[in-house]
Amino acid sequence: MTTVKACLFDLDGVIVDTAVYHFQAWRRLANELGFDFTEHQNEQLKGISRMESLELILNWGGVTLTEEEKVAWATKKNQWYLDLVMQMTPNEVLPGVPEFLKSLRANGIKIALGSASKNSKLILERIQMLDYFDAIIDGNNITKGKPDPQVFLMGAEATGAQPSECVVFEDAVAGVQAAKAGGMKAVGVGSADILTEADIVIATFEDFSVEKLAHLNRN
Repeated sequence: MTTVKACLFDLDGVIVDTAVYHFQAWRRLANELGFDFTEHQNEQLKGISRMESLELILNWGGVTLTEEEKVAWATKKNQWYLDLVMQMTPNEVLPGVPEFLKSLRANGIKIALGSASKNSKLILERIQMLDYFDAIIDGNNITKGKPDPQVFLMGAEATGAQPSECVVFEDAVAGVQAAKAGGMKAVGVGSADILTEADIVIATFEDFSVEKLAHLNRN
């Protein structure tokens, strides 16, 4: 039996839900460029980088920009997003997350973040969760986005664990695929109808425990 030595967590939709802030900032960008942006479209941006997201939105709006203009708009969007993030509080941590992370700590299991976000440290500071993490791998460290496993392989290395000793928690299809591509178990957080490639799916961390984690890695 492989022992779980590290748990790797996506940020948005797993630890805290900042999707609403991304949506508001992307919608403002779309509106200023002369078209609208829907919540359904926002769902399709889960787990991918800022510039990839911008490309999709521009395609949906039928807008063509130069590379320089794209960078300028992406920077604007990020500032609008950060203005919203700065108002975040610990009350926005998703149900059961602090208790689960504390139980991992108590059992000597390392904790790492694996996120495409370049603002992950700021968000973790705002919600007072930064001290829970032994390693943070995010958009500032990686060169390949999910479903490439780079972010999780770097997380495993940072915690001193082998991929087979890691369990990943993800709310996005691309993130689950990245975990599996890296040779790790994947716990989907969200809808079982969407996260079909995950080893198991939980609605919230209130449904999960270290005991269930150990059982998962036996299979």
